[in-house]
Amino acid sequence: MASKLSIMVIGGGITGLSSAYYLQKRLKAEGVEAQLTLVEKGTSFGGKINTLERDGFVIERGPDSFLSRKRPIIDLSLELGLGPELTGTNPQAKKTYILRQGKLHRMPPGLVLGIPTEMTPFMRTGLISPLGKVRAAMDMLLPKGANTADESLGHFLERRLGKEVLERIAEPLLAGIYAGDTYALSVRATFPQFREMERKKRSLILGMMANRKATQAEAADLPPIARNSVFLTYRKGLQTLVKALLLALQEVDMRTGESVVSIERKNDQVEVLFDNGRRELVDGVILTSPAYQVPALLSRFPAANELSKIRYVSVANVIMAFDRKDIPFPLDASGFVVPRSEGRTITACTWTSAKWLHTAPEGKVLLRCYVGRSGEEAWMGWDDETLLSKVRGDISELLGIHAEPLFHEITRMPNSMPQYPVGHLELVAEFRKKLDEEIPGLFVTGSGFHGVGLPDCIRQGNEAAQHMFKYVQERAAEPSSDKTAN
Repeated sequence: MASKLSIMVIGGGITGLSSAYYLQKRLKAEGVEAQLTLVEKGTSFGGKINTLERDGFVIERGPDSFLSRKRPIIDLSLELGLGPELTGTNPQAKKTYILRQGKLHRMPPGLVLGIPTEMTPFMRTGLISPLGKVRAAMDMLLPKGANTADESLGHFLERRLGKEVLERIAEPLLAGIYAGDTYALSVRATFPQFREMERKKRSLILGMMANRKATQAEAADLPPIARNSVFLTYRKGLQTLVKALLLALQEVDMRTGESVVSIERKNDQVEVLFDNGRRELVDGVILTSPAYQVPALLSRFPAANELSKIRYVSVANVIMAFDRKDIPFPLDASGFVVPRSEGRTITACTWTSAKWLHTAPEGKVLLRCYVGRSGEEAWMGWDDETLLSKVRGDISELLGIHAEPLFHEITRMPNSMPQYPVGHLELVAEFRKKLDEEIPGLFVTGSGFHGVGLPDCIRQGNEAAQHMFKYVQERAAEPSSDKTAN
């Protein structure tokens, strides 16, 4: 191995940027010289993060925020000096609604991830029938499940809380994170804390109550802004994080417009083949491409075909700006979610300018409507005009907004939401075990593996960087004869 290491990170989304950042940081701290290269096939870095500033509006065409209690993104923000840029949700718009039979019902106070932690508001809600409420309360009496194997999120929640709570509250809230079908998503891979609560407290409701108190105590060392808001973003949008990472990576060879077509082991290095025919030999590669692209990139590694079991769902969002005078209701909530049973085009609507006060000028309103989830992708065959018309139809009927928007922005994100199947964690573990045996020096990570949110992607990028550093450190300690024998 050459005295100066060569390491390539493939994929310039938040996972790739985080991998490069943390690897650079670790190498510098340990005094290890290395040439880091970050390769992105698109024209810019940031992946799904896509902030637009228009006419005084701050518009997120990709993700719009992150959970404040997840440390990876808070720690990274503070390291990059972005603490003053963090901003929370409007405290005057804490309510959220759920659509039920064409009408908006306020979500009962005390719900955490769709699980009631305050029984009085839950028992008063019109979202659930009296029988459904009794069934949900039985969770506090039922024994914990005897089967320790993985199960679907839907089956788990129905087993604990009943079908009504699942379909009318939990499914539109939780599945919205993955745009998925709860009966196809792995509970261990999506919400492992639910199984842990059942194991420790027997009851999901009792476990969530205890966890809520513990979480509040653990948040004591977070910045005040993170303690006082469930969600956070930056005052000038999520692009703030991307710009800060790019600034911190100025010493890295960053290349856009370069598409990788193949990766394989070559003697004691990793060979990367690009679509223009160029080949590069490096000591290590961190691959952050979507899981469905990995089998083609690792065509000589049959175990990669297992990743084809991780399906991806396409989604879109339609953002519309209005004059405040054209909105016939008080903007005192963050928006609403839509259960599948309602048969609407939209799956949710965020009242963005009410939830985030920095996103619209005085007297203006910004709404963001979500389209697409597992089993509901017919919209992909519509042109933008049809998609906008369908969304506006829902908004007109549900909210009484009949005015023409000042402008609109449509963002389509094909194959963007990974669906973790039952047995996902075992699938990933087996894939990585075989990868480590057959292509040492290659680490594959990203949202298709252990979490789709920004904090999860940052955590996975950091973990990949630490694995890579450990690998090159161990290689440097090998006798020369061992290296050439690979």
